[in-house]
Amino acid sequence: MENDKKQAFYIEKERQYNEEENRTAVYENTRQKSQGKEQKAVKKIAGIVLLCMMGFTLAACGQTQESTASSEAGSSAAAETVSRQETVEETVAETAAEAAAAETGASESGAEETGSGTGNILIAYFSWSGNTEAVAGMIQEEVGGDLFEIAPAEPYTEDYDTLLEIAQTEQQEEARPELAARVENWDSYDVVFVGFPNWWSDAPMAVYTFLESYDFTGKSLIPFNTSASGGFGRSLSGIEESAAGAEILEGFTVTSDQVEGAREDVSAWISGLGLEAGGAE
Repeated sequence: MENDKKQAFYIEKERQYNEEENRTAVYENTRQKSQGKEQKAVKKIAGIVLLCMMGFTLAACGQTQESTASSEAGSSAAAETVSRQETVEETVAETAAEAAAAETGASESGAEETGSGTGNILIAYFSWSGNTEAVAGMIQEEVGGDLFEIAPAEPYTEDYDTLLEIAQTEQQEEARPELAARVENWDSYDVVFVGFPNWWSDAPMAVYTFLESYDFTGKSLIPFNTSASGGFGRSLSGIEESAAGAEILEGFTVTSDQVEGAREDVSAWISGLGLEAGGAE
């Protein structure tokens, strides 16, 4: 009897133990399932976060590329604008340089293409007071041609007394002062008027520099002169010697106080020379 009670007790205990084991297994299984769900939820959340981060990254990259492209486009446009400005500036600079070169060339030639434009007549003159220059202008009105000023590279003084001393010294030394310009198209002239004032009964030494700088062979040389009273003085012989090969035609002389009213006399003298459009007959 006693044994039956003990066996029933052990059976009950085993049953309770098994129930407890079952409950523990059910709890553990439930806990594991819950943890699995939590892990899946965490993974899903992590995936969503990762996708969001990737989206933000791609958007930022797109904006950066757009910004870079915009910046490059802006830089390209700015560079093109600068290039156009530089091209305009270079064109302006080249145009200015060409104009300056043309002006320099005209200055170096010394000849002023004014009047009727008769290309074979040159009117060269030396003038200190302006009287001889005035006569040269009257001659140009009659025959056209080009004016050329015979000017020393180093200008003479404006003081008359000092000028007389310089002129006398140059004559005594037979000086040949350097000139400021040359006639570049010399061969195109057939007729050359040469004008000068009377300095100590002769032409200024700068005039002889001019005459001896060119070949007068086959050309007609026509002298004209202004003076206080001495006319050509001894200058005609000097001109003939310095302009070797030239045909010397009749010259014209006028006193300084008669220059202003000499236009008719100049016209009559020119008419007597028998000049035609092509030069001397």
